Amino acid sequence: MSTIHIAAALLLNAQGQTLLVRKRGTTAFMQPGGKIEAHELPVHALARELEEELGLQIDPAQATLLNSFSAPAANEPGFIVHAEIFQLTIDCDVCPAAEIEEVIWVDPATDPALELAPLTREHILPFYRRSLTALV
Repeated sequence: MSTIHIAAALLLNAQGQTLLVRKRGTTAFMQPGGKIEAHELPVHALARELEEELGLQIDPAQATLLNSFSAPAANEPGFIVHAEIFQLTIDCDVCPAAEIEEVIWVDPATDPALELAPLTREHILPFYRRSLTALV
């Protein structure tokens, strides 16, 4: 299987919700982000993708690297995504742009009643939930 290298964000708001996006012509929701270009650091790819997809400008220095995960690609059969996951808290509105058709804020501590991409369902949300229980 071929691998796609991406940078993605666990974007949180003041209420502790996380932002999920759905690309045009697809059904699965996932973390915002995208492919890392050959010349880019993952955090710079993330900043570029967030601006392109959501009109969100971030300071890469504010993004905290959480972990790296791999899972089957949600929208590209036969591919694996290997993702560098960064956490950011934002306090502004986002609007879908480029290939993003829909955005939704969900409680990451519960299972949303949505179709989720494998990376989000199997790795990112469970990792975040474990980090929350470790703080208690």
